[in-house]
Amino acid sequence: MEVANLQQEFKTIFDRESGRVFFSPGRINLIGEHTDYNGGHVFPCAISIGTYGVYAPRTDNVVRMYSANIPDQGIVTFDVNDLDYQKSAGWTNYPKGMMYELAKSGVRFEHGFDLFVHGNLPDGAGLSSSASIELLMGTILRSTFNLTVSQLELVKLGQKVENDYIGVNSGIMDQFAVGMGKKDQAILLDTNTMAYSYAPVKLGNYVIVIMNTNKRRELQDSKYNERRSECEAALARLQKKLDINSLGDLDEHGFDQAAYLINDDTLIRRARHAVFENQRAIRATKALAVNDLTTFGQLVTASHVSLHYDYAVTGKELDTLAEAAWKQPGVLGARMTGAGFGGCAIAIVAKDAVDAFKQNVGRVYEETIGYAADFYIAEIADGPRELTNLEA
Repeated sequence: MEVANLQQEFKTIFDRESGRVFFSPGRINLIGEHTDYNGGHVFPCAISIGTYGVYAPRTDNVVRMYSANIPDQGIVTFDVNDLDYQKSAGWTNYPKGMMYELAKSGVRFEHGFDLFVHGNLPDGAGLSSSASIELLMGTILRSTFNLTVSQLELVKLGQKVENDYIGVNSGIMDQFAVGMGKKDQAILLDTNTMAYSYAPVKLGNYVIVIMNTNKRRELQDSKYNERRSECEAALARLQKKLDINSLGDLDEHGFDQAAYLINDDTLIRRARHAVFENQRAIRATKALAVNDLTTFGQLVTASHVSLHYDYAVTGKELDTLAEAAWKQPGVLGARMTGAGFGGCAIAIVAKDAVDAFKQNVGRVYEETIGYAADFYIAEIADGPRELTNLEA
């Protein structure tokens, strides 16, 4: 999106000259799914599509927000001193939640502002639009109010917004991937210790294709919290005999030896996914480091199989995309990404096979599901930042 176009949209909505323009990316997780709340590793990256924000200060205490993606909600207005959650506030609870958490930490907002938001992330696709807008707001507030808060602290506040303000029991991965993203690099994050390292993603003649099911995924309405509680129950049974803090403390061998302690078929499968997926994320990072794309692709596919059979979070739409992708020439691996129950899958596809891939997988999907999927090439991008007038 052109900066000048965004500024003109702001002017049209708020009838005043626009101010500064910011961008915050979405994210995909290459591997390591449903491990972030189980003390395991994740391997996400920020992507070049995300959320744009145009900001201009006001002289009073009024905040006005408008989303070009949800025009029916119109301009949402609130006071800087009244930041409590309101269900009727809709999407604005995410940026308002960042203000709320910053205010709790001692920040005072001396004036209001107008904010125009326009995202190009597919709606409800599971590419983390909520974390994108949280970190967009955090970045804007830090810059325009001269706050001395670190990027990592903004990431943690974003998770607090999800957990405490919105009420979604999610892990830290989404905010971390968005907030700490670097161009052409993924992040291996140990969610148990918050230790992290960057790993170059050199795919050579391959690209990452995002496949959007176009089935909306609402986290609060999904079985996300149920899966989390199942893993907590399995962990509690293991802790009766094992000195572990999380499922991420176990490897495959350790889990196989101790699984009898869980003594419940469903809980065993949930915990097995968390343990084995953590190890897959570690191995996948090592494979990429030595340019072993074949092994990386095999681990990506194994991740989807585990998410289907052990974790049961894929569903017909995601399975159709992944299974169709596996059959295409030039594909190293494919899997669902995100929380599941709809949203998106990713595939590692040879550049010269992408057009045929989209056509073939798209045809199978539409014939099976009854409506079309969308396909995007994912470019790995930097984290949130202010844009200059020269940037698109």
